[in-house]
Amino acid sequence: MAPQPLQLLQLLQLIKMKKLFTLLFLLITINVFAGGPKNQYIRIKTSYGECIIRLYNETPQHRDNFIKLTKQGFYNGTLFHRVIQNFMIQGGDPDSKDPKKATPGAELGNGDLGYTVPAEFKDSIFHKRGVLAAARDDNPKKSSSGCQFYIVEGKRYTSGKLDTLEKAPRMNGHKFPQWQRDWYESIGGTPQLDQNYTVYGEVVMGLDMVDRIAAVKKDQRDRPVVDVPMTVELLSKKECKQLDELLGLQEK
Repeated sequence: MAPQPLQLLQLLQLIKMKKLFTLLFLLITINVFAGGPKNQYIRIKTSYGECIIRLYNETPQHRDNFIKLTKQGFYNGTLFHRVIQNFMIQGGDPDSKDPKKATPGAELGNGDLGYTVPAEFKDSIFHKRGVLAAARDDNPKKSSSGCQFYIVEGKRYTSGKLDTLEKAPRMNGHKFPQWQRDWYESIGGTPQLDQNYTVYGEVVMGLDMVDRIAAVKKDQRDRPVVDVPMTVELLSKKECKQLDELLGLQEK
């Protein structure tokens, strides 16, 4: 028996509905799998401004540890307790947010969380101006502090000075590739720290904050005379994706 006009109309409507649901399913699937950002970014706020830092995927243990501590709110209220102009600014000591230990003029920088992070040295990652790196004590494995970090302000180096650095015992025969030499000579950094301290991120916006903090008045221990507290937060997935696109890092 041939279908009646009404039945045929209902059949066509059903087919259209199935096609519509299939299309919606495909769109949702594409959004889910194409969606997330490739990199995690964090924001550091101070009275001298703020900066945004991209955490490197090439150093996953340091990246994940910093994300964990940021989610916990650990860094909020800690100080940039050691600042040296043309070198770096250091922070993240838990003692620096303890009123009993962080009294004016007190020495800071010895606090920790009771664990270290294994060194993650990469030949392609170096101490250029603006990088985020892990502080550490003088341990033979060069393992990083579980919480303390520094941001490089740095300075420019001549080719001759880089040659001299390469001969230093602490460099263990490390040679600066030409492309890194070009960076150190034109933009600057702290090449003497390469392959000795783990670099795990870089400032992508707000490097002037680092310059301002590095220039503050300090005491004989390089601690700012006026405290410089910070707050640290993770950027949202939407913000991270926007930065990936802005920096051309969608596929990295």
